[in-house]
Amino acid sequence: MSFNLLSSALDWRQSHLGRLLGHAMRRFDDRVLELMARHIDVPLALANLAARDKVSAAHIHITRHLPMNGARLTELADMAGMSKQAMGDLVAQCEAWGLVKREADTLDARAKRIVFTESGLDWLHAFEQAVAQAEEEFRSEVGKDVATVVSLGLEAYATSYR
Repeated sequence: MSFNLLSSALDWRQSHLGRLLGHAMRRFDDRVLELMARHIDVPLALANLAARDKVSAAHIHITRHLPMNGARLTELADMAGMSKQAMGDLVAQCEAWGLVKREADTLDARAKRIVFTESGLDWLHAFEQAVAQAEEEFRSEVGKDVATVVSLGLEAYATSYR
């Protein structure tokens, strides 16, 4: 097979759905973090971290998955689809930044729950607003009808997974 034919045959690697979804998710998360870096409700230290690219999409896993009443580390890791060790590292970093804290689990004195701090709740509120703005920008860029079809398709695909 010649190089040109081989090259054409391998183009699927650049344009398959999984790759496009990955690029779209990174773009969306980057935009959300950019908006949060300038959000008035984000504590200054956290805004500075976000502006200097110290907060990554990995840190967003905690924001996306931590229930309002908190969760144990293993539960949080499972919800985010991460290993306990990787989630533990993220929690430790977010704890140092003042986003979350560990407190005694009322159901099991040996266990700790990870919960949002007041600053973490401010961060969560800013995250909600940044996501809404990024979604609106997406709708404006691709059109309302396409955005609706994409959203419905992704929801159907995601809910049929498990």
